[in-house]
Amino acid sequence: MKVAIAIDSMKGSLSSLEAGNAAAEGVLRVYPGAEVCVRPLADGGEGTVEALTCGMGGELQNVRVTGPLGDPVDCRYGIVDDGSTKTAVVEMSGAAGITQVPDGLRNPLNTTTYGVGEVIRDAIAKGCRRFIVGIGGSATNDGGIGMLQALGYGILDGDGRPVSRCGRGLADIERITDENVIPELRECTFRIACDVTNPLCGEKGCSAVYGPQKGATPQIIRDMDGWLARYAETAKRYCEENTDGGSAGAGNDGSRGTSRADAEYPGTGAAGGLGFAFLTFTNAVLESGIKIVLEETKLADYVKDADIVVTGEGRLDGQTVMGKAPIGVARTAKSFGKPVLGFSGCVTKDAVACNDGGIDAFFPILRTVVTLEEAMDKTNAAYNMAAAAEQAFRLIRTFSRENTELSGQDQIR
Repeated sequence: MKVAIAIDSMKGSLSSLEAGNAAAEGVLRVYPGAEVCVRPLADGGEGTVEALTCGMGGELQNVRVTGPLGDPVDCRYGIVDDGSTKTAVVEMSGAAGITQVPDGLRNPLNTTTYGVGEVIRDAIAKGCRRFIVGIGGSATNDGGIGMLQALGYGILDGDGRPVSRCGRGLADIERITDENVIPELRECTFRIACDVTNPLCGEKGCSAVYGPQKGATPQIIRDMDGWLARYAETAKRYCEENTDGGSAGAGNDGSRGTSRADAEYPGTGAAGGLGFAFLTFTNAVLESGIKIVLEETKLADYVKDADIVVTGEGRLDGQTVMGKAPIGVARTAKSFGKPVLGFSGCVTKDAVACNDGGIDAFFPILRTVVTLEEAMDKTNAAYNMAAAAEQAFRLIRTFSRENTELSGQDQIR
């Protein structure tokens, strides 16, 4: 029996590997000699740094950077060294996340991505030239200008002075320069985990769609949308002046020219315009978060030889099939014709959509009525996960025996 396990983190409770190891314990109670492989899983959001770094044999780093409101925060990221390349795994929310801003202080005019740039600088100083960056959960709407300033870009007003690092600085941008950009940035590539398709501006842009949850009033939304449009035009002029590939932002692909400053490109509105900044000023691509994780962890290599694949997350519901991590695992498994089981803290009525999405059967792990606090307790959650997996695999063993016995009887006849 070979079992491949990849379960997303159960936020506030078990990490991806903790959940996977608990399920593995349940499997081994039934099949002590089974070959069980636990792989990390994430979708580019919360938990990606820990899942990828630990699962790929990397090391976690801690660096003090500028938080979204300008106060120092400690940000954790990972470095994975494969012997030839050092890859940094970063979650922008660790430096500029909305959970770092109290409800009463949320206002995108006052928040910055400067700390994100500081994390990148720290990783570059430690030898990283390849980056995987999750950009969900932001508190910002600054178009990424804070990050760019931390990397050395001059984001200047009409008098040639640096604008504010915060969202309000967008109002004053007249010119962008790159004389002071750290030279190593040209050598870096960025895979940006981005699962939204919003453009930078307009009714579907970052200000209108995500601004309210970050504290923006209707007037702030209108102002910032206009400022971001002007910023995009300024960025376009910058690219036109640097179409020969000599600019810091062109990386090794100067041929992209002004296409880098395309404010309509899907995903440029991600994280308050941070997607636009990455595409325009660094050698970056925007990709599905789960696609990045599955490729980086080489899950297919482990699934193709498995007899059964196990996945799951904290809550299975109708949204799970909309590109979330467990469905990514299921689709990979189905490409090799493998059966898939799902385990989660809870399931909803519309979770039946997961069956059509490739999860053959799923099970909630709760065994009795408990409080939310009790359910999310690490010890309880791990116990419940192991117990649920054990019972599911006992059923598999039972039917495997019956099928074997029936097959033997057929041969006798």
